[in-house]
Amino acid sequence: MNITKEKKDDINVLKIEGRLDTTNYSDLEDLLVRLTENNEINILLDLSALEYISSSGLRILLKYLKVIKAAEGRFMLCAMTTDIREIFEISGFVNIFEIFEDQATALKS
Repeated sequence: MNITKEKKDDINVLKIEGRLDTTNYSDLEDLLVRLTENNEINILLDLSALEYISSSGLRILLKYLKVIKAAEGRFMLCAMTTDIREIFEISGFVNIFEIFEDQATALKS
C-alpha cells in the first residue's frame, strides 16, 4: 500500500493505492493519529487506486470516522472502484460515510 498526502484548503486528501489489509492498516492508522492529534480533522480519502480492503481496513476507517465526528470534523471518501463500493455496500458502510464520486465533488461540498 502507498499513501500520498496533499493539503487542499483545510482538507487533507489522502490517496490510498494498493491493498489495505492486516499487513499494513497500521500505516494508515499512524497517519490518521498524527493528523487528528494535530487537529487536522477534515480528511478526504481518495480510493480510486485502492484494489482491496479487508475488515481490518474497514475497522480503521470506522474508528477514525467516530474520532473525527466527535471532534466536529469531516471524514469523506471518494472515487471508489466498483469492487470497493460493493464491499462498502455489503458492510452497510455506504449509509455511514460521506461518499462522493470524485475529489472535485467532495472538495466542493
